[in-house]
Amino acid sequence: MKNDMRRLIHTQTDLMQIICEIGFLPLLDSGIRGFSADEMADEDCCYVVFPEGGWEWKLWEWKGSVITEGGFVYGKFFDKKAGFISKEWWPDFMNYRRSRMPKPEEGSIEDVILMTLRENGSMVTRELRNACGFTGKNMRSRFDSFITKLQMGTFIVTEDFVYPVDKHGNQYGWGLSLLTTPESLYGKECCSCGRTPAESYQRIFEHFREILPEANDKQIKRLIG
Repeated sequence: MKNDMRRLIHTQTDLMQIICEIGFLPLLDSGIRGFSADEMADEDCCYVVFPEGGWEWKLWEWKGSVITEGGFVYGKFFDKKAGFISKEWWPDFMNYRRSRMPKPEEGSIEDVILMTLRENGSMVTRELRNACGFTGKNMRSRFDSFITKLQMGTFIVTEDFVYPVDKHGNQYGWGLSLLTTPESLYGKECCSCGRTPAESYQRIFEHFREILPEANDKQIKRLIG
């Protein structure tokens, strides 16, 4: 990472500022040393298990607010791993990725998933899975693989996270992804790009080379996809 990006994340505001500055930020290990929110976070923000039970992970708790308040795009974009992309870079990223993964064929499982999501606006992963008929044994992992593929293709993004509430009104658990399409969440204008996919790729590649001078071309290409 560039030296000026090696600063620690202490607050949600710090996290949002870093995403604004560098445009792309995987949440967890990206395969490039130091290039993840988790590696940039102060120890107080990292995952901790309490001796008496329970856990705390501020970085994980912030991600929903970062999406809704900061307007960043979130999903499994980086080699099937989750991360954030700023709206400045999203049109180029989407432009290139969709050239690699064209619109799903009519009647395919991916097409059914997208149609169901578009008809409902946004849905929690579990609701979407049931609505698409993935209700049998071992269907969850199979369905998740299709969702990951659609996120890698930039057809699906995470709008927010929904948490169950206990009898005292407190949220708990890891949270459920509220899924939607980028066109529905941000509008078609925010998803359009005036460059060719090749031009978008080159622009992103050069940007990664600038912010990740220690990474080799193979590592960068893996992230861009």
